[in-house]
Amino acid sequence: MKLLNIGFGNLISVGRLIAVVGPDSAPIKRMIQEARERGVLIDASYGRKTRAVLIMDNDHVVLSALTPEVLSNRLQGGTESREEEEKE
Repeated sequence: MKLLNIGFGNLISVGRLIAVVGPDSAPIKRMIQEARERGVLIDASYGRKTRAVLIMDNDHVVLSALTPEVLSNRLQGGTESREEEEKE
């Protein structure tokens, strides 16, 4: 089982990940609100601005303070500096 660091020491299972999207479009905002109402929203942004929304296969929605580009880089096995993560 491969795990992906989504920031602040939080990890998700890559095998359950369906999509990583930005939070700015109206359909994604509705999806976040509906997940919050159903109790399946996981806020892993630690009070920071949400920059990525991770959609899981078990109908959970995860919010991350890292950008989709940083998460994609991590998913592909790339390395990034600690300074880049803190900047995000």
